[in-house]
Amino acid sequence: MTFPETPRHVEIKNGGQVVVAAEVTMPAAGTARTSLRAAAGHVAPGWRTDLVDAVMDLPEVRASHRLEATVPLGDGEFLGRLRERTTGAVTRPAGSTVLLDATIPPQRLPSP
Repeated sequence: MTFPETPRHVEIKNGGQVVVAAEVTMPAAGTARTSLRAAAGHVAPGWRTDLVDAVMDLPEVRASHRLEATVPLGDGEFLGRLRERTTGAVTRPAGSTVLLDATIPPQRLPSP
C-alpha cells in the first residue's frame, strides 16, 4: 500500500476552536511521523488522548510498523497515550519537545 507524500493535518475542535492538532507524514516506507500540539492555555483532559487515537487510526499509520512523534515537553497525556498505543517506546528531550520512537503493533482483526 502506498500513500501520498502530502502531510495529513488532523485537528479536533471544541466550540469551533482547534484544541489539539497534528501533522502526519510518511518519510519512509513503514514509518509514520507525527507532530502533536495543543492550543495555548487550558485544554481539558481527554482531547489529547482523542487526537493520538485519531492519528494512530489513520490507514497509513495503521499500515506502518514504526512511529516517530514530536510532543511538547511535559505533556504527559500525549506521551501516556502514545505509550499505550505502541510498544518499545523510547523518548529523548529535544529543546522544548520530546521525541518518541516506537513500534506500532500489528492490527488485530475484530472478533466475529
